[in-house]
Amino acid sequence: MRGAVPGLPSRHPLGEMLPAMYATDGFALRFTTGLDAVLSSLLSTMDNLPAYLDPTLAPEDFLDWLATWVSAELDPAWPAPLRRAVVGRAIALHRQRGTAAGLVERLSLSLNLPASVVDGPGVRWSTTPDTALPDTPADPVVVRVRGPADRARVEAVVASVCPVHVTCVVEIEDGQP
Repeated sequence: MRGAVPGLPSRHPLGEMLPAMYATDGFALRFTTGLDAVLSSLLSTMDNLPAYLDPTLAPEDFLDWLATWVSAELDPAWPAPLRRAVVGRAIALHRQRGTAAGLVERLSLSLNLPASVVDGPGVRWSTTPDTALPDTPADPVVVRVRGPADRARVEAVVASVCPVHVTCVVEIEDGQP
């Protein structure tokens, strides 16, 4: 939470900007010194605005707000470096949303798990207009995750990234005999 920072000097003291007739007035100088104490944190924030907009440098509470700007879904249980990485990669992740590569990258970034996607059977089409849709549903997309993993967390990530019209099935290969 931003606020007054005790002892933070103002880079632009108001007393030095007063007209000459107020420069020797003790009350005016004390008054502007009080304003300097209040405004110094605001001026410092504005001077460092690019750092606030960089997810690797932004303060923790500002990072959560910054995540809303790029529609990054953050889990509060994630450590700060992971939350910063997700906010930093949000635009690229949105660009790949709904693709196999996007799903693999999201699992890798969110859960640090290697994964692969076995896509469904593809497209069905007909050369005849008004042909009825096929009776059998398309095969599901299989997401294979390697390593010990929490199935509920993997399925939650897959559900958040997988397109609504696609059925995804999670297979976990823990590598143990």
